[in-house]
Amino acid sequence: MNERGGGPHSDLDAATRDRVRKSLLAKGVVIPDPDCVYVDEAAEVDAGTVLLSGTYLRGPCKIGSNCRIGPDCWIEDSTIESGSTVWYSVLESARVREGSTVGPFSHLRRDADVGPEARIGNFVEVKAARIARGAKAGHLAYVGDAEVGAEANIGAGVVTCNFDGAEKHRTIIEDGAFIGTNASLVAPVRIGKDAVVGAGSTITDDVPPRSLALGRARQVVKRRSEKDVESEEAQDV
Repeated sequence: MNERGGGPHSDLDAATRDRVRKSLLAKGVVIPDPDCVYVDEAAEVDAGTVLLSGTYLRGPCKIGSNCRIGPDCWIEDSTIESGSTVWYSVLESARVREGSTVGPFSHLRRDADVGPEARIGNFVEVKAARIARGAKAGHLAYVGDAEVGAEANIGAGVVTCNFDGAEKHRTIIEDGAFIGTNASLVAPVRIGKDAVVGAGSTITDDVPPRSLALGRARQVVKRRSEKDVESEEAQDV
């Protein structure tokens, strides 16, 4: 029985896995716990890279030099360029360019292209999107069918609303744009260079460069009567 039948391991038998790991160690790849790392024969890993426990490299992966991969990563048919860090994450047919950081708990789906020197953080999903140099999506965001420009910032809870129920549409976020927390960008839409989208906004129209866009209800504050307060206090008792 191959290891897939007994768990989520590589299809390679134990002898083949051992040979692959010894070959990687001989060329200068660092594997602190070899018994807990699974590398397919088709995968390539350059010298100086560290593969930590729970790392799976499936299919023709290419890992550059001086990367830090793991712990606990599933990387399939993907390319990770030199000097990058990927930890506690899943990559499927994705590319991570030089000096980028992915994780923890990120999911790069097919045709995600990140970096160089970009950051994809906690619970961020990227699909069919190009994330340019220095851009950041730190946490809790979905970036799908999009172009994100250099040094752009994607706030927590941001969603590119790419599907209208029938077709997929693209979102363009230009260089230096700042997308505030819990904003929804309804594609097709373009956010201009150095533009700011206010937190909690739903954006359906293009935003010009160096503009501030707000798409949310106006806050209303009303003074409460003493009678209302006294009634609530009595109920608490």
